[in-house]
Amino acid sequence: MGTLYIRDVDSTAIEVLKARAAAAGMSLSAYVGGEIVKMAKRPTNAEVAERLRTMDRTNGPTREEILKALHESRR
Repeated sequence: MGTLYIRDVDSTAIEVLKARAAAAGMSLSAYVGGEIVKMAKRPTNAEVAERLRTMDRTNGPTREEILKALHESRR
């Protein structure tokens, strides 16, 4: 595990994070560390776009099936 120091964080943001950490029964450091881990696990928009670009869609619904389902959902 590494150590990360963050400087020049807006004081309002710090107060919000402290309140959220307290509500979760955690220290500020543990709370922010958990949030950073969640952020790092999320794919970037570019990664999602690339994954979608390379997906095999041969067995997916047709354009007509999608439009029909959309039309039926609006009734």
